[in-house]
Amino acid sequence: MFWVYTSTVGELMEITIIHKQDDAIHFLVEGIDVAFANALRRTMLTRVPAMTIDEVLVLENTSVMYDEILAHRLGLIPLVTDLESYNLPQECDCEGKGCSLCQCTLTLEKESGAEDLVVYSGDLVSQDPKIVPATNDIPLVKLAPNQRLIIEAYARLGTGAENAKFQPVSTVAHKHVPIVEVDKEKCTKCEACVDACPRKIFLIDNDTLVTQNTLDCSMCEICVQECEPEAITIASKNSAFLFRVESTGSMSPDEIVENAVENLKKRIRVTLDFVGKL
Repeated sequence: MFWVYTSTVGELMEITIIHKQDDAIHFLVEGIDVAFANALRRTMLTRVPAMTIDEVLVLENTSVMYDEILAHRLGLIPLVTDLESYNLPQECDCEGKGCSLCQCTLTLEKESGAEDLVVYSGDLVSQDPKIVPATNDIPLVKLAPNQRLIIEAYARLGTGAENAKFQPVSTVAHKHVPIVEVDKEKCTKCEACVDACPRKIFLIDNDTLVTQNTLDCSMCEICVQECEPEAITIASKNSAFLFRVESTGSMSPDEIVENAVENLKKRIRVTLDFVGKL
C-alpha cells in the first residue's frame, strides 16, 4: 500500500507503508531531501490539529489534589479527534468564543462512599459521543472516603505549535534508508559480522554472506569494524527516508501523515505564491 503526492514544484513524493498498527505506522518516503523530511516531521508535531481539554470549571473538589493540578492532568488526556465536525477556534464563525462547532463539553461527577475511589479518564462524560478519551484507564485522582469531585471541562482543537498537549503524536522520527553492500571477493566468510550485528542483518546462506532486513540497519558500522577492510560498506540513500509515527490515540497514524502532507503542501504553495509576487 502506498500514497503518491505531487509537490508544488512538479516532483513526485511516494510514501510506501511498511508496517501499520492501530497506534503506529512505519513507512518509506522516496523523492525528498533531508530538509523536506524534517519539515514533514515538524509538521506532524506542530501543525496537525488535535482535540484536547483546554478549560476546566471545578464546581466541587474535596480531594487532596489542587484544582490547578487536576486541570493540568485533564489537559493531558488524549481525546479522539473528529476534524470534519469541528473548526479551529480562530477559523470558527464564533471567533473563538466557544460554540458547538469549535468546542465540546465533558463533565465528571464522582463521589466516594465508605472506601477509597480512583477516578479515571473513562469517567468523563462527553456531550459528543465522537469526542471521548482515547483510553479509559488514565488515573486522575484518588478520592478518600466521602470525598466528591464535580467538574465541567471544555475541549477544543489546537496544534502543537500552541501547546505540546495538542500534539497528536507521541513519537515521530525518521532516518536515512541504509544501503548495505558486501564485497564477495574481499569477504572471508569469517562470520564475525553475523555475530556482531545487533540487528541481525547478515547471515551465511549456501556458504555465502548475504543480507536481510536491511531497512532495520542502524548504520552503527560494527560489522565494518569486525570484518576485513572494505569487505562491507554502509551508506545511505539521500532521497529516501524511513519514518516511524506513533499516535497518542487522538487520530489514526495514517490520518496524521495524510493531514501533515496536505498541510505542508498548502504552506509551500502559499510561500511560492508570495515569492512569485515579489
